[in-house]
Amino acid sequence: MVKFPTQFFWYALSGVAGFIVDSTVLYLLKDIMGLYAARLVSFLCAAFSTWLFNRAITFRNRHSGHSKGKEFSMYLALMMIGGSINYGVYAFMVARYSMIALYPVFGVAAGSLAGMTINLLTSRFLLFRFSQE
Repeated sequence: MVKFPTQFFWYALSGVAGFIVDSTVLYLLKDIMGLYAARLVSFLCAAFSTWLFNRAITFRNRHSGHSKGKEFSMYLALMMIGGSINYGVYAFMVARYSMIALYPVFGVAAGSLAGMTINLLTSRFLLFRFSQE
């Protein structure tokens, strides 16, 4: 059975990959869609990429008991909990600090850290709760 510290490591690495996807998509779309709408799209892209990573690596010895489509839908719904914390921190920082509006990657980072713990716990204990061992 995979220990929690190992899962935490892989989940954090997944978060780094998600952060890169999130930031890249945000920067590609921010001039077209604006900082707020672009962040919603970038979050969805990051959620999809972290779901792929987490189901293949972080929780490879666990499963949800659902089809891939339903599992992703559930994952996205659970990520919305941490995502709302994530987005709230991001939006607050962009609105409050002009430096963050100029360099929104710092707001993405702060929001990502704020939502990470809740997302890990909901993934581990609500979605990928069944052991395959």
